[in-house]
Amino acid sequence: MISIVQLGVIDYAEGLRLQRKLVDLRKAGQIADVLLLLEHSPVITLGRNAKAANVLASTEVLAARGVEVFECDRGGDVTFHGPGQLVGYPIFDLRSLKGGADTPVRETAPLRKTLGVVEYLRRLEEILIRTCADFKIPAHRVPGLTGVWTDSAPEAKIAAMGVHISRSVTSHGFALNVNTDLSYFNLIVPCGISAKPVTSMQKDLGREVDLNDVAQAVSRNFGSVLGSQMLWVETVDALLGNSVGLPMKAPAELRRLHGEDDFLHG
Repeated sequence: MISIVQLGVIDYAEGLRLQRKLVDLRKAGQIADVLLLLEHSPVITLGRNAKAANVLASTEVLAARGVEVFECDRGGDVTFHGPGQLVGYPIFDLRSLKGGADTPVRETAPLRKTLGVVEYLRRLEEILIRTCADFKIPAHRVPGLTGVWTDSAPEAKIAAMGVHISRSVTSHGFALNVNTDLSYFNLIVPCGISAKPVTSMQKDLGREVDLNDVAQAVSRNFGSVLGSQMLWVETVDALLGNSVGLPMKAPAELRRLHGEDDFLHG
């Protein structure tokens, strides 16, 4: 079972602190698997393999645009997070995961007790490919690279991924460009890949997309690909309280949008 908390817009430092707290609790077995969905204030992050030269803008330009810069322990190079982008931080114990019955992703033989990082990344890609498909955006993987690209010409990256795994527990995750201001990506070489542009769901569809609709699709596809029930939890405090493990409703705003009372998926 995976609990989902949707947080709204938070700054990157707060997101890091929350992830670290939840990772410690997950390692101690005090919480089950958790998926945080949120937006960040404008920030450029540098992963473990990042090259400083891939940040193209000067300190002055970044300050003028209100963009923070953080180094972090996720994999990957340089990326941008900002409003209009759905960021997902799965805090999962990989030993608890399984593939859904309808997922084409399979572990290689012999079957391992713990899902490997490559298989985990492929599952995240599959979730985001299906989410794009839910909005009539054909998307795919690119061999040798991590992330999700659209089928449109020119081929463009719509979702970036970078994870950290410690004692089988994951942190960091993915960023799906929904209504993101793509001009921010001109400040960097996104993921160190200069030959391919970046796009968003809004750009591909020619209209703004409701972020809550995308969050619901992400939830449904996590459940399908990972073969898990999904529980919406109202707040992080509720997640850490006695209510964890009980079926809960999606945030009230999301329920109003869809006229539904129960967002428990199998």
